Amino acid sequence: MASLQNSLFLNSFPQKHSTLPCCKRGGISFLVRAEQVGTSSRVSPPQDRTGRRQVVAIGTVAPLVFLVNQNYKSFAAETKKGFLPVTDKKDGYEFIYPFGWQEVVIEGQDKVFKDVIEPLENVSVTLIPTVKQDIRDFGPPNEVAETLIKRVLAPSSQKTKLIEAVEHDVDGKAYYTFEFVAKAPNYTRHALSTISIGNGKFYTLTTGANERRWEKMKDKLHTVVDSFKLFNV
Repeated sequence: MASLQNSLFLNSFPQKHSTLPCCKRGGISFLVRAEQVGTSSRVSPPQDRTGRRQVVAIGTVAPLVFLVNQNYKSFAAETKKGFLPVTDKKDGYEFIYPFGWQEVVIEGQDKVFKDVIEPLENVSVTLIPTVKQDIRDFGPPNEVAETLIKRVLAPSSQKTKLIEAVEHDVDGKAYYTFEFVAKAPNYTRHALSTISIGNGKFYTLTTGANERRWEKMKDKLHTVVDSFKLFNV
């Protein structure tokens, strides 16, 4: 664990600052031919009527199949309603955040989105270079989380408590995800973080809310943390 403190956390991390249209579907055009048949007109043989019905059936089913495929794609894209996506193609990560949060610029943070009314409701991403290849190289989840919380994610003046730390894999890559609280004199922040290593970088995504709003926000915040994913660049 000394390696974690000396090589990564002591000087490397910046300290925390206080502080559809609808999807356009392909057009489907229908050509309908109307024929007025008089009483004296010759009646088509039964096999002709059958053939016509088959053509009509084929012409009807094809657009329906197309619409089903389009609806499936639209449904897949809207499974997380109320969230907006972020994809950083330069640094190789992606996540989603609640609709309505606004992006702000904070020194030392790669990305920050926050609620303008409830400033403790935010998500941030930090990243630093590392020679490590796997988050597990720094130690088990609890030890790494404790060190990160006390040295980086909360000011030293705040009393912190680690609630839970777990390891999980996404596409063969290890992530540590943990929950903690940080108590200041006039508020308590309840937060979630997830960390991983990829592309020669140590990534940290942290989101949270005021303790008084935790029950209302926790599902959204878990969705944000669970959406965080690295990809090769």
